[in-house]
Amino acid sequence: MSPSNHGAAARPGTRKLVQGNIALAEGAVRAGLNCYFGYPITPQNQIPEYLSWRLPETGGVFLQAESELASINMVLGAAATGARVMTSSSGPGISLMQEGISFLAGSQIPCLIVDVMRCGPGLGGIKPTQADYYQATRGGGHGDYRTIVLAPFSAQEMFDFPMRAFDLAEHYRNPVLILSDAILGQLKEPAVLEPAGIPRPLPNTWALTGAHNRPARNLRSMYLSGDDQEIHNNVLWEKYNRIEQELPEAEQIETDDADILIVAFGSAARIALSAIRLAREEGLRVGLFRPVTLYPYPGKALRELTSRVNRVLVVEMNMGQMLDDVRLAVTDEVRIHFYGRPGGGVPTPHDILAKIKEC
Repeated sequence: MSPSNHGAAARPGTRKLVQGNIALAEGAVRAGLNCYFGYPITPQNQIPEYLSWRLPETGGVFLQAESELASINMVLGAAATGARVMTSSSGPGISLMQEGISFLAGSQIPCLIVDVMRCGPGLGGIKPTQADYYQATRGGGHGDYRTIVLAPFSAQEMFDFPMRAFDLAEHYRNPVLILSDAILGQLKEPAVLEPAGIPRPLPNTWALTGAHNRPARNLRSMYLSGDDQEIHNNVLWEKYNRIEQELPEAEQIETDDADILIVAFGSAARIALSAIRLAREEGLRVGLFRPVTLYPYPGKALRELTSRVNRVLVVEMNMGQMLDDVRLAVTDEVRIHFYGRPGGGVPTPHDILAKIKEC
C-alpha cells in the first residue's frame, strides 16, 4: 500500500526515479507551460531551478522576479493573454501573493499556483507542514472568491496534476492551486514521466491577444456603476457552486470492511497508509479517505461513507484545519477524533496506530 504502486499512481509506462519538485516542473512543461515567473524560497527551489533551463528548451519564458509580489502580477499580465502561466512558492511567499491571487480570481484569469508548504506562522522554518490549508482553500486574499485546490501525495501525482490544473483553470476561468509540502517536494520515488493526455488549451474569446479586428475586451475585477460589483460577485459564486457540484474527488483505500476511518491528505495520507497496514496486522479494520480536491471538498462522499463507518480519525500536520471541513461534512452521530503535529512535526505510523486504538 505504498503511494508508488496503487491508485492514481499505478499508470503503465517506464518509471524513473524522480524528485517530487522536479516531477511537478516537468509535468508543467509537458502540460504546455508557456511562462513561469517566481522567486526563490525553500523548499520549492528545485522547481524554478529546473524550469530556468528546461522551459526555454520548449520555447517558453522563464523569469526570476524580484519578489513574490512581482511574480504574481507578472502571472496576471501574461495569463491575461491566454498563455499557460505558472508560479510557485512556499507559505510566506504565497502570503505575499494574496492580493494578486484575488485579482486573478476576480478577473476570471486562469493560471497555476504551486505552494510547497513549510512550517509557520511567520517565516517559520523549512520543515514540512500542512498548515497552509486555510490559506489555500478559503481564498486567502480580500473579497469573495475561491481557488480550486488539488492535493497530490506522490511523485506521480506531482507530475500528473499540472496538466489537470491547467485544464481546470481554463475550463472554469479560475486560478488553480496545487498544495504540496516539503516532504512531497523533496522525496524521490519512481514515476512515469509521460503525460496521460495531450495538452489542449481551450480556445477563448476573453484573452487580450492584441488583435484589432474584433470587439474590445476588458479583464477587470472592479465595477463602479450601480450594482455591477454585486452582480459580478453573484456570477463568480454561480461558478463556484458549479465547481462544488462537478469537481469534488477523493480516493478510498481499504474502506469496504472498515469500522474506523482515517481522513488525511498529502504527506499525512502517505504516513496513514503505513499505519493502516500495522493496524490490519493487529486485526483492526481501518480504511483511508484521502481528499484529492481540497476545494471543492469531497464532503458528500465522506458523508456517505460515514453513514456506515461512524468512527473517524483526522490526521494532519497542523493543529486541525481540514478538521473543520470534516465536521461540516458528517452528521453529529459520527465520532470524530483528531491527531495533529504542528510546526514541522511529522507523525509516525506508530503514533497514528496508537491514536487508532483510542478511537
